[in-house]
Amino acid sequence: MNQNEKVVLVTGASSGIGEATSRLLAARGARVVLGARRTDRLAAITSEIHASGGQAEQRALDVTSLEDMRAFVAFARERFGRVDVIVNNAGLMPLSPLSALKVDEWNRMIDVNIRGVLHGIAAALPLMEAQGSGHVVNVSSIGGHTAFPAAAVYCATKYAVVAITESLRQETTTVRATTISPGVTESELAGTITHDGSIAAMRDFRRVAIPASAVAEAIAWAIAQPDSVDVSEIVIRPTASPY
Repeated sequence: MNQNEKVVLVTGASSGIGEATSRLLAARGARVVLGARRTDRLAAITSEIHASGGQAEQRALDVTSLEDMRAFVAFARERFGRVDVIVNNAGLMPLSPLSALKVDEWNRMIDVNIRGVLHGIAAALPLMEAQGSGHVVNVSSIGGHTAFPAAAVYCATKYAVVAITESLRQETTTVRATTISPGVTESELAGTITHDGSIAAMRDFRRVAIPASAVAEAIAWAIAQPDSVDVSEIVIRPTASPY
């Protein structure tokens, strides 16, 4: 099956990497199902994809709910008959030093960044195994390879995504598993930061950033490889950034 025939589910599709990935894959002929909490944004993006001749559906999705994720996958199967790829992209990044004790923000990151990925796998993997093929693409970060000040919990969640994806790859000979680890990327992710010092640091960190469309291209490339080829990980970052 080539890329143009695949049914691709994208979480966190209302902005940033998720939106860019949905638009790019739909433009290349994939049948895309967009999921996120902001249904107004999903509806607008889906409408624009339709206007450009693409195929897309959208559904409200809270990745922290396993029931919601299962309903999202079932919705995609009902609309298109199968699920070929799930891009577990939804994520949060409210950075702060551990001494700030923003425990509620830590827990929210764990819920979205780790449990959200696990819920996507739990919902899609049985169907993919039954089909005899499938592809799980999990979006991590360069923070999944090194730690940064004020990013302990965020980096921990992204390290977890790398470990989960690699374990999945080793556990199945049917489903492909890919980690995408972007460096600093243009998105709304920094908008969740509430710690003043971290806001200032991130403003400086983001002076050099790649567009979300560049990460979307990396995801599309991994998906487009033959089913016998598993692209285990792609790290993509700004040329001008040391991180």
